[in-house]
Amino acid sequence: MKVGFIGTGRMGGAMVLRLLDAKHDIGVYNRTPEKARPLADAGAKILGSVADAARYGDVAYTMLADDAALEDVVFRSEGLLASLPKGGIHVCAGTHGIPLIRKIKQAHAEKGQILVAAPMMGRPELVSSGTAGVFASGPADALARCKPLFGAIARRTFEGGADPEAATAMKIANNFVLGCAMEAMGEGFALTRKYGVETSVFYDVMTDGLFNCSAYKVYGKIMVDESYSKVGQMAVLGLKDANLALEAGGLKGVPLPSGNVWRDRLVGAVAHGDGDKDWAVMALEQARASGLA
Repeated sequence: MKVGFIGTGRMGGAMVLRLLDAKHDIGVYNRTPEKARPLADAGAKILGSVADAARYGDVAYTMLADDAALEDVVFRSEGLLASLPKGGIHVCAGTHGIPLIRKIKQAHAEKGQILVAAPMMGRPELVSSGTAGVFASGPADALARCKPLFGAIARRTFEGGADPEAATAMKIANNFVLGCAMEAMGEGFALTRKYGVETSVFYDVMTDGLFNCSAYKVYGKIMVDESYSKVGQMAVLGLKDANLALEAGGLKGVPLPSGNVWRDRLVGAVAHGDGDKDWAVMALEQARASGLA
């Protein structure tokens, strides 16, 4: 398939490389063209504008950091909404808020265009290894057309139905559960440290027993090693996710009390200048609150 791809940061770049490996024809646009050069070396075509990406092929992908960036790309003059052909598919792969997805869905429908929400499940390195997942929802025929793309990017696609809001909610909820688990790990490490237990020992307790899974192993190891500068997702983006979860809950009358604790721990980390560190830095913030160095 021919795909115009907008946004080639760490996650977007990993996705493009997977698509190229699967022999899809990919044109890429990035606000900073130099960041897309390695993708050109791998076979992608560098495009000069959002409009060029919208008109490049069968599907226009966006993989953007936040709502402000997505709204700009979609609604700007000569943006995605103005340039995508009638019947064209916009696959939105970033993590975004329900209200914006709702707004974009309606705007595309009024233009005879189609929105498919397909956010990723997993860090960029999991995308690169082919072990990430895709949450996907949108009209059935559009999902069928996009299936070869999802199959190239991820090991499994989790379909949520016809409404793009469904995949958005799945991604928000998945991040919510992970964020709360990480926050609770930080509390567990702080509590056991206060009683003289080495973090490496409590890490083994967790990952050798009930919590023998990748989330606890990966993020627990970051906490034990205090390797917060090796960033998978920045704390400031984790804070964005926490706010999206609380917003989504509010729209449907779903209380998320654990989400408030998760958010507050990230607010504290950002306030201490750790917004650019991995969001596992919540454990450091918990240690500070507990009087630990």
